[in-house]
Amino acid sequence: MLAAPAPHLTVTHPRRRRQRVPRAPEHLSEEIVRWWQQVVRNYFLESHHLKLLTLAAESWDRLTEARERIAKDGAYLPDRFGILHAHPAVAVERDSKIAFAWLLRELDLDAEPGPAPSRPPAIERR
Repeated sequence: MLAAPAPHLTVTHPRRRRQRVPRAPEHLSEEIVRWWQQVVRNYFLESHHLKLLTLAAESWDRLTEARERIAKDGAYLPDRFGILHAHPAVAVERDSKIAFAWLLRELDLDAEPGPAPSRPPAIERR
């Protein structure tokens, strides 16, 4: 099912005259939509950054959903023989935390532009 195109706001950025600010994906929770919108308003993001941001938001939602399920059912569930095993949502929570952290690192939202990466000295000709 295709959604109707979302209206866009326009934001001015020093490097470019205008940037279109898209709406957050509709399948995200209200909490993460607010975060998504805040990031989009405060940072200049290329299209690939928006995809990473959306993946990070989805990971956070999945993490929250798994955490709620663990709180409801407990971290361990008995099997048919009564032996306790970790709830499947524990792995989902762990994997979502890792994915969220990696995606935030890739977005590099809190870093100031630093010096250019250092390179070894050039080899001089004789």
